Order: sequence, then structure tokens, then C-alpha cells
Amino acid sequence: MKHCVNWVPWMSIASNLQGIRDRVRSAALAAGRKPEAVRLVAVSKTRPACDVLEACLAGHSVFGENYVQELVAKAAEVPETVEWHFIGHLQGNKVKQVAGVVTMIHSVDRLSLAEEVSRQWGRLGRQCDILVQVNLSGEASKSGTTEAGALQLVRDVSALENVRIRGLMTMPPFFDNPEAARPFFAELRRLSQRIAAEKIPGVEMRELSMGMSGDFEAAIQEGATLVRVGTSIFGAR
Repeated sequence: MKHCVNWVPWMSIASNLQGIRDRVRSAALAAGRKPEAVRLVAVSKTRPACDVLEACLAGHSVFGENYVQELVAKAAEVPETVEWHFIGHLQGNKVKQVAGVVTMIHSVDRLSLAEEVSRQWGRLGRQCDILVQVNLSGEASKSGTTEAGALQLVRDVSALENVRIRGLMTMPPFFDNPEAARPFFAELRRLSQRIAAEKIPGVEMRELSMGMSGDFEAAIQEGATLVRVGTSIFGAR
């Protein structure tokens, strides 16, 4: 294993992971949900590949990355059993680099990007699971289609042959109080239900990617199926 800068001891990553798993389980049970209905995406951006390997040794297999070059480099060092999710803003000209590497893209926010994903996965004879990112806060610093535009984007993307829409993703504003993020999580769930009611062929609204280190418990209580947690597992960046 390569030397890690800012290396976190295995027992620290392992114990952090277990602590987050316990909190995910407790939040799900408190909401009357099955714990297995919520998957933890360990966000490993800016962390070295050996930190990912340490998390793998601790029994984790789903990791999220924000940057294409970093993801590709880590994927070359980590066992193929790892499931990579791309969760950051994705430029169309970089889709080719992650084609076949990632299992799911959380951040599809425009038709042109979905078209390129379909084109690149089509060259592999495969399909890519995607989530449509919705910017519910209206913040200019965040990517995502608008709430009003989400349904039409889903309709347009559903016609593409090599992508499968599996749900929605959002990033609320940062709040010191996680309860302040709850309305955004609830709104994404309601939007998901409205889209599901349209019964668009090939579209599933089974995934809600929302909630991070500071607010994932509120997100779970509002229906999250994928929570993206990094700092609480790997430490401050």
C-alpha cells in the first residue's frame, strides 16, 4: 500500500464508519424505515486511494467522488468490487473518462450531459444509472435543474437509450442547524412523488440522494435512500 499523506489509522476509519452506520440505522428506525433501504456513500474526494482501501478493509464498498481525474486515478488502485458514484459537477467533455468506471452519476442536470453519458455508455454496450440533480435552493453556486424544469428534463432524458433515471439528488444550503435543511429534503421527496405519478416509461423514482455529514439524519427521516458522508468518515479535508 502506498504511503498516505494525512493518513488516518485504519481503526479510526473503521470506527468512524461503524459510528455512521449506527446513526444511519437509528435514523431509519426512528422514521419507521428499514435500515437497509438507506445506502451510505462514503465521499472520498481529496483523500488518497489508501484511505479508500482502508475503508474497504472495514467492509465498505460504495464511494463517491467529485473530480474526474481523481476518480480515475483511485479506481486504478482500488479493487474492482468497489462501486463508484460520481457526485460532483460533470463536464460533458470528461464523460468519456468515467464511462464504465462509475455505477451511478448523481449530478445529471441538463439534457446535453445526459446525451453524452448515453453516447459514451452506448459505445460500451451498457447503460448508466443516473440521478437528476435539482437545485431547490436557487443558489447560483450550486448546479442542478430547477424544480419547475425537473419534470421536463426527466421526460427528455427518458428517451435516451443508454441511461436509466433512478431518482433525484439535491444539495441544500449549508446550515449550522440540520433541521433547517429538512424542508429541502421534504420538497425533493414530494417532487420525486410527483414525477413518479407521471409514470414515464423507463423512469424510476426509487433513489433520493440527499444528506451529508451534518444533516444526513434529517435527510433519512425525509426519505433519503443515498446519503453522502465524507468528513465524518475520513476526517476534515
